[in-house]
Amino acid sequence: MEIKKIQSHGEQASEVECCDATIVHPELLARVSADMPQEEELYDLAELFKVFGDSTRIRILYVLFEAEVCVCDLAEVLNMTQSAISHQLKILKQAKLVKARRDGKQVFYTLADEHVRTIISMGQEHIEE
Repeated sequence: MEIKKIQSHGEQASEVECCDATIVHPELLARVSADMPQEEELYDLAELFKVFGDSTRIRILYVLFEAEVCVCDLAEVLNMTQSAISHQLKILKQAKLVKARRDGKQVFYTLADEHVRTIISMGQEHIEE
């Protein structure tokens, strides 16, 4: 086994293990290629995970785990402006992670479905290992 040092732009060099010989496994590659989602679906999935890349949005989702809340309540509990919260909610809504319900002059937000809770829970379990 060969160890190579690689360095990404702006990162420290790290060691990775590489094969000593180049041997292609056509059966494996055929199976993997057959199961690979279309490029558009992969792009959409990458975009979804980008939404989870902001701690403010994660905090909002944790609040929504507990209750349906309005922007005013979210701003208060997270110690942020309503404008900042609204901006993040727009991103979460576009990603279909939250949904809104109008009641008079107020708009209340909830998780779009249980998948959102599952994604966050699985991520948390992974980092706690």
